[in-house]
This record gives sequence, C-alpha cells and structure tokens, in this order.
Amino acid sequence: MSILQLFAIFLPLCVQFLVFLRWLHRRMRNEEITRAFVRDVATNHLPHIYDALHRIAAHQGIPLGLPPMVRFLDVDGPGGQGSGGQETTV
Repeated sequence: MSILQLFAIFLPLCVQFLVFLRWLHRRMRNEEITRAFVRDVATNHLPHIYDALHRIAAHQGIPLGLPPMVRFLDVDGPGGQGSGGQETTV
C-alpha cells in the first residue's frame, strides 16, 4: 500500500474519533452542569418555595405538614462520578 492509500484510510478514522471525543466531552460536561443546577435549585430555592407555600396555606387556613427533606444519593456507588460522594440531606 502506498502512503496516499494509508492516509486516505486513517484520516477519516482519526477525524471520526476526534468528533466522538468531542461529543463525549460535551455530554459529560452537560451532565455536570445539570447536576449542579438541580442541586442548586434543591438547596437554595426549594426552602423558599416551601416557606411561601406555608405562608399562603396559613393565610387560607389550610393546615400543611412539614416540607419533605431533600436527599441526594450517590447512584454510581462509592468512588463513582455520582452526586459527589456521600449521601447528604438538606
């Protein structure tokens, strides 16, 4: 085989592999951003939402129980990429 034929074979393979790595990196980064967003909403905004809900219910005369606890679980197991390690409760 000539060098030109090898180049014609390996160039598309290398380009496809680089496109795959780019796709994989974007997918992993997107999941990190989504995980951080969900954690931020649960820890910073849900307590305020439940507080406002309880105030509205008290104004309407509707008794409500305590708001549920927000729990994060490491679904990948120990050492995985999961939710960041140990189970935390907010």
